[in-house]
Amino acid sequence: MESTKQKNYTLPIIMMVALFFMISFVTGLQNPFGIIVKNQFAASNFMSQLGNAANFIAYAFMGIPAGLLLQKIGYKKTALLAIIVGFCGVAISYLSGVVGSYTVYLTGAFVSGFSMCMLNTVVNPMLNTLGGGGNKGNQLIQIAGSVNSIGATIVPVLVGYLIGDAARAQISNANPALFLAMGIFAVVFIVLFIMDIPEPHMAMAKEAAKTPDKHSALSFRHFIMGTVAIFLYVGVEVGIPNFMNLFATSPEIGIDTTIAGSLVGTYWFLMMVGRLCGASLGAKISSKVMLTTAATVGIIFILIAIFSPEDTKVSMPVFLSDISFGMVEVPIGIMFMALCGLCTSIMWGGIFNLAVEGLGKYTAAASGIFMVMVCGGGILPLVQGAVADAAGFIASFWVIILGLAYILYYALIGSKNVNKDIPVE
Repeated sequence: MESTKQKNYTLPIIMMVALFFMISFVTGLQNPFGIIVKNQFAASNFMSQLGNAANFIAYAFMGIPAGLLLQKIGYKKTALLAIIVGFCGVAISYLSGVVGSYTVYLTGAFVSGFSMCMLNTVVNPMLNTLGGGGNKGNQLIQIAGSVNSIGATIVPVLVGYLIGDAARAQISNANPALFLAMGIFAVVFIVLFIMDIPEPHMAMAKEAAKTPDKHSALSFRHFIMGTVAIFLYVGVEVGIPNFMNLFATSPEIGIDTTIAGSLVGTYWFLMMVGRLCGASLGAKISSKVMLTTAATVGIIFILIAIFSPEDTKVSMPVFLSDISFGMVEVPIGIMFMALCGLCTSIMWGGIFNLAVEGLGKYTAAASGIFMVMVCGGGILPLVQGAVADAAGFIASFWVIILGLAYILYYALIGSKNVNKDIPVE
């Protein structure tokens, strides 16, 4: 019976992993687009992050509705609806290049954010459930996260190559990447439409609806603290490469956009490497230990980046646009920013796994609430952008330090389930 169940779940797992790729590819477009809009529309560092903010703030609006959709219509229909919305969002981004409008660009980023939120709401609890929760669930999310990193690695390298000269960057330069994104949406929609997906929470939700429940996911302290951790984590994950990109292409450093895109691509490539390591170790090492180690090392790396002199340079291998590696001379601080990809790699799976552990029937609703807090990926970079405008790029990385410090606290103390008396069956 066990082997049959595993056989039946193989294709749904593959599709959930494919959706992880889509999430990172479309979300990652906002990183190099920050350079484009900064030059095309003479935007400040703060304004250059508004597209990224619009993408992530959409999570605040769509997180809970997405969780309700998941309970009401199930994984498959929620995912199909999300794909349609995502296709429209990328199409609007393309139109913004046609009409040359910053407002249309922000609209496209916002609509894309709705889609990414819905997809995240589906794939995370689905993978955790199919993995059986615990270390196995974390391991499956880490494997999918590795594929997620492939999409994130490709985007900045590809768009950096397409942009060429930052001083003449236009949204229309990135059209091939937008067409690729729309193509991915179309293909996955067709495959998902004809495929059967198990709906493990549908029966639970219907049964729970028959009797009023005085408890919810928010009754669990470790879940509430986990939502704060994910808010800060997504901001840290996005803020590091975004501001590494802006810092590298700034006049004082003067790295061209193609190389800067490769540096950002290297950050995401290292995230993939970290997630592959996390996947191989996930069944043996607890989420708590993995998260504690990653947060501690991340703090050390960012402190080195902050205090390293800008004129001290090193040669580091980077992931180039021709899908190869080459050596580039960069300030040592930028190298340690890129190395943080190894640390942020396993944080999402670790935090999600710790936050929903022991929630049982509340897991589906919890996933929607969890997604609301992903808006931190838009809000924290805005804060970092404001600090960068006021005090410089390096000073803005203290925002990252504060975020990592809380994640370390959550791993060590806040993730403990102190509400085990609440029935979850």
